Amino acid sequence: MNVAIVGTGYVGLVSGACFSEVGVDVTCVDIDHDKISRLRDGQIPIYEPGLAELVSRNAAAGRLHFETDLADVIDKVEIVFCAVGTPADEDGSADLSHVLAVARDFGRCLKGYTLFVTKSTVPVGTSELVRAEIKAQLAARGCPDTPFELASNPEFLKEGAAIKDFMSPDRVVIGIESERGRRLMERLYRPFLLNNFRVMFMDLPSAEMTKYAANAMLATRISFINEIANLCEKVGADVNCVRTAIGADARIGGKFLYPGCGYGGSCFPKDVRALIRTGEQHGVPMNVIRAVEDVNEAQKTIVFRKLAAIFGDSLAGRRIALWGLAFKPETDDMRCAPSLEVIDALVRAGAAVTVYDPVAMDECRRRMGDIVEYASDMYEALVDADALALLTEWKQFRLPSWAVVAKTMRGTDIVDGRNIYRKSDIGPHGLKLHSIGVGNA
Repeated sequence: MNVAIVGTGYVGLVSGACFSEVGVDVTCVDIDHDKISRLRDGQIPIYEPGLAELVSRNAAAGRLHFETDLADVIDKVEIVFCAVGTPADEDGSADLSHVLAVARDFGRCLKGYTLFVTKSTVPVGTSELVRAEIKAQLAARGCPDTPFELASNPEFLKEGAAIKDFMSPDRVVIGIESERGRRLMERLYRPFLLNNFRVMFMDLPSAEMTKYAANAMLATRISFINEIANLCEKVGADVNCVRTAIGADARIGGKFLYPGCGYGGSCFPKDVRALIRTGEQHGVPMNVIRAVEDVNEAQKTIVFRKLAAIFGDSLAGRRIALWGLAFKPETDDMRCAPSLEVIDALVRAGAAVTVYDPVAMDECRRRMGDIVEYASDMYEALVDADALALLTEWKQFRLPSWAVVAKTMRGTDIVDGRNIYRKSDIGPHGLKLHSIGVGNA
């Protein structure tokens, strides 16, 4: 089976590598000539565990190719995936310019029946915009009857575990228009689902909505438990006990009920805002989802607010160490990360900031420049620090040597933005723990 994937960002590259791993002949297409050149040389532009090896192995086997022009491969493929970015526009809606550009290219070079599959995260109604673009190009070429079909196949990949998610999905959602298209997609995905063949076919609008609804629900759970945590802290309850108890209810479950300093990344913030905007466009106020966003934006400042309280609102001249910059472990992605808010607030308050992250240091340099100091390891970041704040729960941060921490730091305050530390572990070393939803040590 032969497919093309337009867009070599996170979704496109992971999808292409995983499809090729099960024997599909995949051509990844991107208009960025430099990026394609680097991919041909084995240079991976994103950090994702296992991805470099997967790309290298399948490129060497001749199953994974990289090109800059869809027209060069359109005759050889049965399916074209659109996996380009849909960044948030100024009003919060999804910017579909890249998706529609791919649709235009597809229409310009289409010669025979091909299935156009949107894998980018797009709002409901995008398929009809894509259809109109393709038809316009076919009409301009004088071949309006050239056959094609559309499908929607949203991705549900977690950064840091994307390959596992793709190779062993709990479900594959596909919006489709005909039996012919359905058979194509069934054949493509069958290798991934041999033990539990669960492809969920539906209409195009439902598939488009499913992606936004799923991310909005997960974001809702995070904001909910963060609000509960903030209240627990005021009334003397322990949110860790509360979340464990409510998570034991089978109707609720424990996933995404971990309090912290807010969610970030490329999906949740953007998709929540896009869903709010879609509701506005159709006269349906998304009150719950809007509250989710408001809570999360406030939660991103909680670490700074705790630090300000510790030092009596006088952070000028203080040195603060930050462990973790990426929005979550196992990625270098800092898009909408709480660390950006914390760094900005600390610097504006006059504090000196030293940071360390296992993989996101280069990304932080690109975004923040020299307004922070960069440590070579987690303990070096603590030298002369008046306080330490944990922002990302990387494994290497989970069980530090508290004796070394106490010896290296100038101060004694630990602000745990991910609620992974316990007073009983750090108290004997003379350190003070400030968690979320459980009060101070």
